[in-house]
Amino acid sequence: MFKGIEHTAIASPDPERLAQWYVDTLDFVICHRYGGNIFLKAANGSMIEIVPAEGPRAAQTAKSPGLRHLAIEVTDFDAACGQLESKGIRFFDPPREVNGTRLAFFDDADGNILHLIYREEPI
Repeated sequence: MFKGIEHTAIASPDPERLAQWYVDTLDFVICHRYGGNIFLKAANGSMIEIVPAEGPRAAQTAKSPGLRHLAIEVTDFDAACGQLESKGIRFFDPPREVNGTRLAFFDDADGNILHLIYREEPI
């Protein structure tokens, strides 16, 4: 009956700008719009919904309560890191390998934490 997570929502002060960042930076495509909300789909079918934010953003860290990051799966970690760096993306936690998993952390255009990940063996 329960199939899994269909999408995750991100509230943004400028949904159009943030959605375009995901299109331009991570190759997502805009697949649906309604009432100011924008749905983006990744190559693997996962989706993000960008919704208009209300109020100021609270400060957050990688360990603050609540959702902390979105993990972006890649097939070629080095190429993905290089492509992001060529677009001006700076990793605040540099690329590294932990137990066969390659990972790096960076922010999207609104400061949401993203986690680039490549697993040799799926879990």
